[in-house]
Amino acid sequence: MDLNLKGKVAIVTGGNKGIGEGISRSFAAEGAIVVVFGRNREEGEAFVAELKSQGRKAAFRFAEMTNEENVKDAVAQTFKEFGRIDIVVNNAGVNDGVDLETGVAAFRESLEKNLTQCYSLVHHCLDALKASRGNIVNIGSKVAETGQGGTSGYAASKGGMNGLTREWALDLAKFGIRTNCVIPAEVMTPQYEHWIKRQPDSEAELKAICDSIPLENRMTTSQEIADTTVFVASSRSSHTTGQILYVDGGYMHFDRRCTHP
Repeated sequence: MDLNLKGKVAIVTGGNKGIGEGISRSFAAEGAIVVVFGRNREEGEAFVAELKSQGRKAAFRFAEMTNEENVKDAVAQTFKEFGRIDIVVNNAGVNDGVDLETGVAAFRESLEKNLTQCYSLVHHCLDALKASRGNIVNIGSKVAETGQGGTSGYAASKGGMNGLTREWALDLAKFGIRTNCVIPAEVMTPQYEHWIKRQPDSEAELKAICDSIPLENRMTTSQEIADTTVFVASSRSSHTTGQILYVDGGYMHFDRRCTHP
């Protein structure tokens, strides 16, 4: 199926690691121009060079996403080079463990890292998105709905992202701009791998998690998240907006009595 993404310009924040890397690769494979926004210049440029060596179209823009001037400049550079912005994927973020005991200053910082930066990017891309009748895909988290414990900042941020998805879908419909959110649950990203290895019995912990996922008792792959993201950003999903899409093997929506004996 041709997703009609050839020549479209897609910004992917945090687009060279984990889920973001998968999303960038999928867009590039469909012929889109992928613009990776990130704060690690060396890693980002190396990733873009790899894509280009495969005949893909890509660019890197340095942006500390909590620094609005960085974001504004990166957007301006992107538009100057390519003349358009069609897709914004808000993927960057970190489950930073800011809990109720950490304090208000750290909580505010967590919101900046995980939510405010998404608003900042879309705000500065808005004129370009209006011109292209583009779309926005937010990458959320199950934590917004299930909770996790010990991560108030991240949970609040991802809940806010769900709210912004529906608000922007309504607010921007008159411009033909679609907004959707893709929700991963259990995905083996580098960050997740680091967490699982810190558990007292990592193998048993991983097995218990996989056993609780109804479809095939396995974790979702980054590629599966990426493929859904790219599809919903494409014109093949042209009448889908304001949706929270769960790519999780049924993890979120089945009775635990039936899935976790």
